Amino acid sequence: MSPADGLPPTDSAEKSLGDIVSDVSEKATLLVHEEIELAKAEVTEKVSSLGKGAAIAGAAAVFLVFALTIFFHGLAWLLDDLFDWNSIWPGFMIVFGLLTLLAIISALVARRLFQQGAPPTPDLAIEEAKRTRAEIEAQTIQRDQLERSLERGEEART
Repeated sequence: MSPADGLPPTDSAEKSLGDIVSDVSEKATLLVHEEIELAKAEVTEKVSSLGKGAAIAGAAAVFLVFALTIFFHGLAWLLDDLFDWNSIWPGFMIVFGLLTLLAIISALVARRLFQQGAPPTPDLAIEEAKRTRAEIEAQTIQRDQLERSLERGEEART
């Protein structure tokens, strides 16, 4: 039915089956192309947003590094004031020692995590694929045995 007057279109009854199939095929192709274009547009928008977010996160990281530098510098001066040393270098050496200790602990934790993750193979997926293959092979063997027994004239048992 046409949307304007509620009557069926006059040329629809005159179209051959081939024309109708061709129209459906063209419209399906057009729909697929439009869906692909929509997906491309969505991905482009999301990638652009992610890129901007990454740039701003990078700037935040730089500011944080500078802030931590100033904090540790202030910490060294605080230690000097608390202990009333005649020189500032002991405060800076204590801060240096703490940072070195934290770096060593972080490196050891990172090493352990790298060892747990290496090599990056999908072990669970591989194991599941092996189980699936074994199950399919078992079913194939059962089907072959059933076919051979049916060929010999035996009745199928369920």
